[in-house]
Amino acid sequence: MKKFAFIGGGSFGFTRKLVKDILTFPAFADAEIALMDIDEERLDYIKRACDKIVRAGGYPATVTATTDRAQALGGADGVLCTILSGDVDVWKHDILIPKKYGVDINVGDTRGPAGIFRALRTIPVMLDICADIEKYCPNAVFLNYTNPMAMLCRAMQEKYPHLKITGLCHSVQGTAAMLARWVGADPKDVTYTCAGVNHQAFYLDLKWNGKDMYPLLKEAMKKPEILNEEQVRNNMFLHLDYYVTESSGHNSEYVAWYRKRSDLIDKFCTDGTGWNPGHHAYIMNSYLDRQDTWRDSIKEFLNTPDEELNLNRGLEYAAYIFNAVFGDNTPFRFNGNVRNRGLINNLPDGCCVEVPVVATKDTLEAVAVGNLPDQLATLINTTARCEEMAVQAALEGDARKVFWACAFDPLTSAVLSLDEIQEMVNEMLEKNKDFLPWYRG
Repeated sequence: MKKFAFIGGGSFGFTRKLVKDILTFPAFADAEIALMDIDEERLDYIKRACDKIVRAGGYPATVTATTDRAQALGGADGVLCTILSGDVDVWKHDILIPKKYGVDINVGDTRGPAGIFRALRTIPVMLDICADIEKYCPNAVFLNYTNPMAMLCRAMQEKYPHLKITGLCHSVQGTAAMLARWVGADPKDVTYTCAGVNHQAFYLDLKWNGKDMYPLLKEAMKKPEILNEEQVRNNMFLHLDYYVTESSGHNSEYVAWYRKRSDLIDKFCTDGTGWNPGHHAYIMNSYLDRQDTWRDSIKEFLNTPDEELNLNRGLEYAAYIFNAVFGDNTPFRFNGNVRNRGLINNLPDGCCVEVPVVATKDTLEAVAVGNLPDQLATLINTTARCEEMAVQAALEGDARKVFWACAFDPLTSAVLSLDEIQEMVNEMLEKNKDFLPWYRG
């Protein structure tokens, strides 16, 4: 019997999907699903939901729930992390304060000033989790889903290099499926090599049945309904020649080109039909809208007859990785977040990159991809170096490096002067001082 610990298990959508996927593998049908969260109400809901999945699938699995992280981790074979450090009433200031200074942020969970401050609050918690993994289940495979993905993985992998840690994002396989749809391909017939940094990885090679798919994409974008579905990403593709993994709303805040003027926001960021429009504070507003209604969808799931549940395996990587490493050992290739040790030659050594990784028995082995095209390396180097400074700021408690990381962020530097950036960072540091014990003001 294998054990899977879910840290931040109260993340209802992620936990439910991942539990469903894990149990579809015969090697894990009798697993222990150990749910851990600090929110007892959410924990109770997800425990009931997982019990429902076990019952509906007729699995001999067991589900436990606890607020004690050590108890959940004890003897675990696989660990999944979906935590959020601070509720929306905390992280909304990551978005509202920059907006006051003119930096318009769409999501704010990955990079830029909002992502950097989320990292500053979250890295200490992630390092505590790693310390517990080292103590209670040192051989476990630790898969992180929490953002900001690259900065969190970078910090954990530096402090705990002997643990099996990687970070997962569904943007790679999700975007590949979208591109397949646009050209009329079956996603199973699409192959690719994708590399860069999380949310800013590019398909360096994209083929349908062995033939280059990029000419077909350019032809498909002549259709307004396809061009407008992902306005920012499609515009980037037409200019940079390679397609990026993360949605248009996110990407508009990672680069200097789309959110520095109101007319550009109106043109590129508000009319797309993708899942994540580029409006200011899109995700923050959706969280605030759900504060009083989040229980409704959970209750709807719990009230669905067992026989009507869809228990088919999804496309998230986690269960396939676990199966490859300590299940039936079927090898599995995925894109993971790992330190750059000779994997991408023209990105900083040691930074966190998102590259192909092969999971096999007891092993996660990253695949070297060589050099990125110059135009991509120029863009991504700025991102990676800002993230490097932000991680060191968190590990060293260095407010000066927080400022530098924000100062060179493409969107921030396109909008603000250095003096204005310093003023904004000072205000954000003050707002977060309860989460930053090293900050003295």
